[in-house]
Amino acid sequence: MRIGLAVGDLRGPVTAGELARQVRGAAERGLSSVWASQAFGWDALTALAVAGVQAPEIELGTAVVPVPQRHPLVLAGQALSVQAATGNRLALGIGAGISTMVTNMYGLPADRPAARMREYLSVLRPLLRGEAVSHQGETLTAAGQVAVAGTTPPPVLLAALAPMMLRLAGELADGTVTWMTGPRTLADHIVPSITKAAEGASRPSPRVVAGLLVSVTNDEHGVRGRIAEQFGLAGQVPEYRAVLDRERAAGPQDVVIVGDETQVERQLRRLHDAGVTDFFAAPFGSQEEQDRTIEVIAALARTKRHQS
Repeated sequence: MRIGLAVGDLRGPVTAGELARQVRGAAERGLSSVWASQAFGWDALTALAVAGVQAPEIELGTAVVPVPQRHPLVLAGQALSVQAATGNRLALGIGAGISTMVTNMYGLPADRPAARMREYLSVLRPLLRGEAVSHQGETLTAAGQVAVAGTTPPPVLLAALAPMMLRLAGELADGTVTWMTGPRTLADHIVPSITKAAEGASRPSPRVVAGLLVSVTNDEHGVRGRIAEQFGLAGQVPEYRAVLDRERAAGPQDVVIVGDETQVERQLRRLHDAGVTDFFAAPFGSQEEQDRTIEVIAALARTKRHQS
């Protein structure tokens, strides 16, 4: 299991300089990847293009870019621009978006997300290969081509929790990327579902990228309480409530990695045993708490790499 690090807004507001420092720090510590989320601050792809040039040896992932508000011609151009700027190191994580945000903020339809995503991927993947498309479908119209010199198509990872979306991820994407999803759900639902779909479509074994909040601390109870306070609303969103229920978790505080060094290592081992291929830690807390967490995560990553 490769181990990476979340960068950018998920860890708190950042300047361009701080974002670059986070990416450089992850690369210098030997972590395999950095992952930027799309929320209400930095554009995830722009953030990776800006900061990624500061560390030329580390994978750059989005976790994730919601696609309803980005036409595939636009997203393909953005993704290939990141590829050109960073030497083809992007892993493009995309998702259907939180339905209430898609409808209430953007005024866009959010019904039938799997059907919409299937059509979206059928257009996006050829565009990322530099092919021309002429598509007029049930939910999407696209005609055109994107060409950025010196680029290769990035792997596409699909945020998937529901059975239909996991099947789609196995059939048409290169894997999945999850957030706030615990080891029981990964082992019993996510990994077997996407693996079966990929095998049925004669696709390579899919990547399973799991992201979780992490805090190395001697005050587990206090940290879980702060996480419940800061991330509690996420547990009420239907998309996340469904996966928390699968995990038998009351809220986000129950699907985080929290504890001392030994406890954190044990919890990472559970993810590995569940079939996770890539893990990214989102350090939680003050800068001092985050720094401690990053050092422990980096040490564990180096140990696992030497053992493999």
